[in-house]
Amino acid sequence: MRNYHDMGGLPAGTVVPSEHDYALWEKRVDAMQMLLKEKDLLTTDEMRRSIESLGVDVYERLTYYERWCAAITSTLIQRGVITIDELAHKMAEVQAREGGLTP
Repeated sequence: MRNYHDMGGLPAGTVVPSEHDYALWEKRVDAMQMLLKEKDLLTTDEMRRSIESLGVDVYERLTYYERWCAAITSTLIQRGVITIDELAHKMAEVQAREGGLTP
């Protein structure tokens, strides 16, 4: 049975390879993922498992790097590197610093 994230072999039209400018936050997520892998705090398999377990609604709603961010967060919480409370505190701190704006 095909899972919602498995799109291999499905009709999708012509793929037009193109590059685009990445947003600063996307570059930061990419850099964070590379650093965490280097420090043995994250593996490709963990990223894949976390992304594939988001659920169809979340998976389809999130962008590529938003999925990465969710997977990194989930893995770090599961490994005990950060806690949910620490994450919530830091998110509130950033929101306050940014004048209540959300990304």
